[in-house]
Amino acid sequence: MARLLGRLGGASAAHPWRTLLAWLLALVAAVGVAGVAGGDTHDDYSIPGIPYQVGTAYLAEHFPELSGATARVVVHGDRAVPEPLLTELAARLKMMRGVAMVAPPRLSADGDVKDGDVKDGDVKDGDVKDGDVKDGDVKDGDVKDGDTALVAVNYRIPVTDFSGSEGVDALRAAAEPVEQAGFTVAFGGEVPENFSAPSGSAEAVGVIAALLILVAALGSLVAAGLPILVALMGLGVGTSLITLLAAVTDISSTAPTIASMVGLGVGIDYALFLVSRHVEGLRRGLSPREAAAEATATAGSSVLVAGLTVLVSLFGLNLSTLPVYASFAYATFATVGAVMIASITLVPAMLGLAGRRVLPRRERTGDPVRTALRTGPTRTERWARWVGARPLRSALAALVVLLALAAPVLGMRTWPQDAGSQPESNTTRVAYDLVAAEYGPGANGPIVLAMPAPLAAQVAAALPGQVGVKAVTPPLIQGQAAVLTIEPTTGPQDERTTELVKRLRATLPDGVMVTGTVAGFGDISDRLAERLWIVIAFVVALSLLLLTLLFRAPVVALKAAVMNLLSVAAAYGVITVVFQTDAGARLVGLPHGGPISSWVPILMFTVLFGLSMDYEVFLLSRIREDWLATGDARGSVVRGLAATGKVITSAAAIMVAVFIGFALDPDVTVKTTGVGMATAVLIDATVVRMVLVPATMALLGRANWWLPGWLDRLLPKTAHAAAPERELARLY
Repeated sequence: MARLLGRLGGASAAHPWRTLLAWLLALVAAVGVAGVAGGDTHDDYSIPGIPYQVGTAYLAEHFPELSGATARVVVHGDRAVPEPLLTELAARLKMMRGVAMVAPPRLSADGDVKDGDVKDGDVKDGDVKDGDVKDGDVKDGDVKDGDTALVAVNYRIPVTDFSGSEGVDALRAAAEPVEQAGFTVAFGGEVPENFSAPSGSAEAVGVIAALLILVAALGSLVAAGLPILVALMGLGVGTSLITLLAAVTDISSTAPTIASMVGLGVGIDYALFLVSRHVEGLRRGLSPREAAAEATATAGSSVLVAGLTVLVSLFGLNLSTLPVYASFAYATFATVGAVMIASITLVPAMLGLAGRRVLPRRERTGDPVRTALRTGPTRTERWARWVGARPLRSALAALVVLLALAAPVLGMRTWPQDAGSQPESNTTRVAYDLVAAEYGPGANGPIVLAMPAPLAAQVAAALPGQVGVKAVTPPLIQGQAAVLTIEPTTGPQDERTTELVKRLRATLPDGVMVTGTVAGFGDISDRLAERLWIVIAFVVALSLLLLTLLFRAPVVALKAAVMNLLSVAAAYGVITVVFQTDAGARLVGLPHGGPISSWVPILMFTVLFGLSMDYEVFLLSRIREDWLATGDARGSVVRGLAATGKVITSAAAIMVAVFIGFALDPDVTVKTTGVGMATAVLIDATVVRMVLVPATMALLGRANWWLPGWLDRLLPKTAHAAAPERELARLY
């Protein structure tokens, strides 16, 4: 592999304009084809076999008007909402594409909503899936001139049928006259909650921060600009591929953001690894072409293996059994694959074109060999020697830090993202809070019961007065099927609401299906918690296999897997403290703490386990090169860390900067993922790679590279595992 990559890097450096032109043509073609044949993102949260899905299928068969997408329009002002204004609003909403029905407005009575205030049959006009239990449920005599009105919209089509902002734009257009009349209008329900407009600010913050870090690390603006340019080129191709994928399969609306976050970070890191190794070659007196070839053979091999590890880890998302996770895997796979290929082809071409301009100015004016010889031990070299001299003390200190950071994970509670988790500026959060204040918290999280008609009277009579039940609608019977809705006394994220769902399923007669948003969210959380361990086992096993094949060292592979698990656990602990506590949540722009989004743990694990291997592979590759050249087990650890420590910390700083940029995103899932991944990379590149890995390797000595004879005969002898640096230099 190293020989092939060396020739590829040398050819790219020898013909830089051809390589650059080929990539520009590829980018233009990808963007053009995506613009013509690309599709729009859609979310698919269906999970065959879970109780919620069974109930939803039953509704689709017997109550199709209740089985499509939903939306809610909440009107609020400092005076009573005029009835003619609401009548006109309802008429405009009915004209929107795909609408099956619009419920009569439910008017507030200054928050005084009486139990059982639903009129017969009103549930059929309700938003039974997304938080509005009783639309049009104000009985005669109730106050009808409140300052808040709730209008529920039921569509005959699923939310995945809407392209981009189509559904939200239609709602805004219909509500515009109401806003012009001086009232506040907010939107909730599936249609607005499943749309988020990317701003691009997160990417911009990450790129600017990365450029500053690269300039400080490499000392040359030219060298600093190369990783940014290459990463953006690969990201452009990857984003176009995502758009094309969206034309043939469902790609989640959040998937492109997550893919950009990962792709931008790894793209800059991979290019940095190559540039730093290239600069080392120039300092030893190699020509730009020779240095580019050697960098591609050595660091390029590490990039290829690290990228493949990320891609392998992404396959674990498919084991979650959620289509939305599969779309995360497809999108991120496309982006990481594009930036990985750009790194091993475009970087050497740009390095060949830049020549010696990638060196700092002071080195370009003199003899690079003499300049290198004049320098004494760097801070990284001194640190490596310190850790190597005190391995046991260093390892124990790092382990204590990791376990302390991971401890809060024992109290983690997960819940799928809903409007109650969003920032207060988000329209879906405004709608959520208005509904909770005016109609009670349970109005945001109804529980829907679907059943055969003969059971309806028995179930309806048994529900009132139960703990956690605020109101129950009269059954709506259609043929041989019936449906009724429960409004809980607590909100969707409250654990007592989840307990109510479980109690209903345990006590209601056979044949009664408990469904609705809250029930569905609970089922999703249970499924994700159950599948997390399967995903972990799959990713760890494949990574162990890949590292064992690469380094022919099962001890090193096992140790790497354990340390990656520790860094991920520490990141889980940090996000638990940040997002589940009020003080932590306010630090990231949220009004209060709440459960961790159920989407985050599996997504974080698969991506982070692959990203952690980037630094592990880069560090271990250098240590193994020295070990094969010298046979000095402990000394190779010190020299390998000294050679790579600055690059690893710089790469990690870039990745952290990119992820922090995404932590500024208003979407809570993206924000949590950004904070968690920034934390994990910071911990991994400092406590783990700079302390725990070298300390444990120094303790183990030659045992790191132990390989039983039977396994030696089975494993292929790869060039990456077998050739020390001095032999690789002869390949070009």
